[in-house]
Amino acid sequence: MFRVAREFKFCYGHRLLDYAGKCRHLHGHNGTAVIILEGEALDDRGMLIDFTDLKNVMGSWVDDNLDHRMLLRRDDPVLPALRALGEPVFEMDTNPTAEAIARLLFDAAAAHHFPVVEVRLWETDSSVATYAPWGVRPC
Repeated sequence: MFRVAREFKFCYGHRLLDYAGKCRHLHGHNGTAVIILEGEALDDRGMLIDFTDLKNVMGSWVDDNLDHRMLLRRDDPVLPALRALGEPVFEMDTNPTAEAIARLLFDAAAAHHFPVVEVRLWETDSSVATYAPWGVRPC
């Protein structure tokens, strides 16, 4: 089995509704995501996937959807005000936790037909969330 991974860095803001801690307030992070791909066979170039392809596709997706945006739950009452000001936002069905963002990135990579098995998102240098579907072996 072969595994490859690519790191993506992006800046985002968010807040958590129905949460009693500091993260209930609007704030930002410099996030680092690692997208891990896995497969049994290599292509005719000897690659599981070309890192450049992963960078171009997922890097563009991150830039277009998450980088320098406020990630907010769909029912966040601040959304209309931010939209009225022309601020870039990304609406989520759930609270934009590190876990939910890891899942979002996993789903985006899968939708682009990458053989993704796991996504890790560092919200800070010392806090990481991981999403992998059931049945996938950890590294």
